[in-house]
Amino acid sequence: MIQMDNVGIVVEDMDAAVAFFTELGLEVEGRTQVEGPWADKTVGIEGIRCEIAMMRVPDGHGRLELSQYLTPVASPAVPEDAPYHILGMHRVMYRVENIDELLPRLRKHGGELVAEVVQYGDSYKLCYVRALGGVIIGLAEQLN
Repeated sequence: MIQMDNVGIVVEDMDAAVAFFTELGLEVEGRTQVEGPWADKTVGIEGIRCEIAMMRVPDGHGRLELSQYLTPVASPAVPEDAPYHILGMHRVMYRVENIDELLPRLRKHGGELVAEVVQYGDSYKLCYVRALGGVIIGLAEQLN
């Protein structure tokens, strides 16, 4: 048996990240700091101190773990405006009710539309939004 527990994203500003994902519709499940030998051994870096916020999708079928490394401070792996087709994790996709209504709210929290909102047949409206140090999230609005 296997179940998805969460997707993790390292962020530069925890409060801004929590505000962004709360605006998207996720709920804070809890916030804490982690440090100590067990944490060092888990990530393979000595002396970490990390703030964690666990966000949950309201329907209970997904969680997002936001991590802000206080020591050592995280550095970007790729340029903040990296193109979508780079190797590695591309995005987290969320199904939302109204993309057109949501985008202006996300812009207030630093979200930028990567290209444009498009319609995939009669099924979905789709777009990618860049936020939080270059993290890309996908938005999908089911049309029927």
